[in-house]
Amino acid sequence: MKNIFIVVNLVLVGFLFQTSCMAQTSKKSRFKALVLYENGGHHLPFTTAAKPWLNKLAIDSSFTIDYIENTKTINEALLKKYQVFIQLDYPPYTWSEESMKAFQKYMNDGKGGWIGLHHATLLGEFDGYPMWQWFSDFMGGIQFKDYIPAFANAKVNIEDTSHPIMKGVPASFFVKKEEWYTYNKSPRQNVHVMASVDEATYEPASEIKMGDHPVIWTNPHFAARNVYIFMGHAPELFDNEAYTTLLRNSIFWAAQKK
Repeated sequence: MKNIFIVVNLVLVGFLFQTSCMAQTSKKSRFKALVLYENGGHHLPFTTAAKPWLNKLAIDSSFTIDYIENTKTINEALLKKYQVFIQLDYPPYTWSEESMKAFQKYMNDGKGGWIGLHHATLLGEFDGYPMWQWFSDFMGGIQFKDYIPAFANAKVNIEDTSHPIMKGVPASFFVKKEEWYTYNKSPRQNVHVMASVDEATYEPASEIKMGDHPVIWTNPHFAARNVYIFMGHAPELFDNEAYTTLLRNSIFWAAQKK
């Protein structure tokens, strides 16, 4: 009799486990996200912090993430599987002709949304690669000029508090240990600026300044939703609630079509 009870219990546990697994796998994903990340260099600590944060967000919010660490596989067939493309600290060079054309079509045709962080505006001639002019225009016609190599803390001021990606984000917040890229000009005339850095708050002070210095913006001239967030160097950003709220909102916003 005791053996019969053991068998029945094992069958019951197995049934409940199988039912639980089926419920999890059958739960519909809200959307699919493709994350392009750097698997090396001095941005690796940021990537290492970003991936578990993104994975937890995906589980908690019922969406799916796939990761790639270079652009070799990017083509139209790949991109059409995803509703949002996150360029996580990956520069706009080393891309093949096919990958560039596929991404341009993705954005021009509104096939999915895009979020670019930090290294995505490293526009210019680097490592023997020419500047990707389309990407420069996409980012507001800018070209990388300089940065603060010793890093600086600074205050970011939100300019468009009504935008959905700013929900729950304070009107201003501090960012620690950032490089604060400067460009040959402000992108403001060609994009919709949502936040800028107050260069007077640099700690320590720096002479590397732009004057008008946007750090978060979207280009409304494209069919796809898009947002560029400059801050993305230090892993400590994932301890900054204002930053994680902003990034989380951006993902959900970009994943929806206009």
